[in-house]
Amino acid sequence: MTGDYLLAGVWALAILAVFIQAIRLSYRIEARSPGLTNRSGFPRKAMMFHTITNMNVARDEETQAMRRRMNRLLLIVLAGFEIMGAGLHLMRAGG
Repeated sequence: MTGDYLLAGVWALAILAVFIQAIRLSYRIEARSPGLTNRSGFPRKAMMFHTITNMNVARDEETQAMRRRMNRLLLIVLAGFEIMGAGLHLMRAGG
């Protein structure tokens, strides 16, 4: 039983690592997009909603490829947590 929760913890850390990759990619997309560049001089959260929906994102092919990769990473995160949730539910129902 403890091994199952350990596996779930490792799975969650792996999915968290993928999410951090998506955030870093979002910052790189923002740096390439004049409409999303941070000019305030103060740190801010990633503009992930804008990069996901392609609002004010540069239209060059390389930036768009980065955006598609970020969207794939976010889908992996969503699917990963769904799989983890279903697995934990099955463990509780079976145990």
